[in-house]
Amino acid sequence: MTPQRTLVVWCRDWPIVALGASAGEPIAVMKANHVVATSPSARVAGVAEGMRRREAQRRCPEIRLADHDADRDARAFEQIVVALEAVTPRLEICRSGSCAFPTRGPSRYFGGDEALAGRVHELVGGLLAERDACGVGIADGTFAATLAARRSLQRAGSPPVVVAPGRSAGFVAPFPVSALAALGSVPADVVDVLGRLGIRRLGELTDLPRADLLARFGRPGVLAHALASGEDDRPARLGDPPADLDQCAEFDPPAEHVEQVAFVAKTLADRLVAELAGRGLACTRLLIAFETAHESAGGAESVERRWRDEGALSAAAMVQRVRWQLEGWLSRPGARSVGGLRSIRLHPERVGPATGRHVGFWGDVDNAAASAMRAAARVDAILGAGSVMVPRPSGGRGVGEQVRLVPIDSMDAALDPSAAAVPWPGRVTRPHPASVWPTPVVAELLADSGDTVGVSGRGVLDGTPARLSIDGGPWQPVVGWAGPWLVDERWWDPLAHRRRARFQVEVATGAAHLLALEASTWWVEATYD
Repeated sequence: MTPQRTLVVWCRDWPIVALGASAGEPIAVMKANHVVATSPSARVAGVAEGMRRREAQRRCPEIRLADHDADRDARAFEQIVVALEAVTPRLEICRSGSCAFPTRGPSRYFGGDEALAGRVHELVGGLLAERDACGVGIADGTFAATLAARRSLQRAGSPPVVVAPGRSAGFVAPFPVSALAALGSVPADVVDVLGRLGIRRLGELTDLPRADLLARFGRPGVLAHALASGEDDRPARLGDPPADLDQCAEFDPPAEHVEQVAFVAKTLADRLVAELAGRGLACTRLLIAFETAHESAGGAESVERRWRDEGALSAAAMVQRVRWQLEGWLSRPGARSVGGLRSIRLHPERVGPATGRHVGFWGDVDNAAASAMRAAARVDAILGAGSVMVPRPSGGRGVGEQVRLVPIDSMDAALDPSAAAVPWPGRVTRPHPASVWPTPVVAELLADSGDTVGVSGRGVLDGTPARLSIDGGPWQPVVGWAGPWLVDERWWDPLAHRRRARFQVEVATGAAHLLALEASTWWVEATYD
């Protein structure tokens, strides 16, 4: 398959741009306690993506940390999409801060790829405070074009990078194999294995037989080889496949509230995903079309956006993109005076094979769990985004660190138990306590002599626990105990270093508590009911 000539726009540090921060302010955007974007001044101070919060603060004490907001990023990116509609109406949004479109028609209209790239750079750069924060690349296929756009950001003034037709393989060859995972094209575990096998560059990957990669890695290995060879598994080919999978709804009277549209979109998304699953398919590119109640010379006004995902769009992800598109459209001048939305349509423009589904012990789908998640997502659509939270396994040694709450929009990640399987030496073992205190409560643990029980550096108690008082409450006799277990975390980091000793005690009332001794103070972390 011959890759299609594609133009990619990549806006550097888009979460920072969407935040509206000044250019000289050191700022970092955080997600899951890790840095996902930094301002130029923060990078100069040594802050980089992937760092933890404490490390970023250590390197740049005056840095301002902001929480990541995907909705804010999507709303802000609407101005870029609107500007590019003057070049082509067939845009494909890869993520907030990046979009792509095929160049065949626009290139001929503007006089060639170089002229088209210059025009796009001028349009997008004019909307950004820093003109060199916009990268534009043209190449054979979306993957090579994305690398070209990111390469343009490394040059003074960020001039567009145009790769000649048929030269994409040579262009991508010097890039590290980590680019496959960085752009979400190939799973990170596959790229990690390739690196441990000694394959450092994409050009080295093409020297391997594709059949061997298929035998070792399956389809991800073939995809990695294709991208490294200048091909593209998912070109931005915006054709018109059969419409029998379209899901549509009309509003009478026209809908004027985001939550009203999101509620209906959830039903449509569930229906679309179920229809695709029945055919063994999953949606990777979705067209969301709104028809407003505003009548123009050509009829009803239509607002269309194409959303692309390197994996598969779940029902929750579809609804999330409906929200982003609607909120972005409402942020445009004059949008709130058009009289609301008359209809919505979800059209899967690109589908791929589904990766399968988990079944019960006897081969039946766990309908109870699926129904519960659908009901929770429906409540979230009614009450507003972020109203319903679900637990997600996460890494950590303390009982309060091993599970965290995430929005229902992230339900697919919430159901992934891989984080809990990562070894954490010193973690609290099963069975876990039933009640975890949101904030540990101070306690006193005394020996028969009346002295506070302590723990030596080798994990030896200096007294036998006799009685326990929690938060200044009544004393309770200790009838059983176990431990202590020492945990010495991040000894190499003076700011993040923590040394604790955990201890289990049972009192005469039958209750059992998980205690932690830190800085000569006992704390109650959790209770076994």
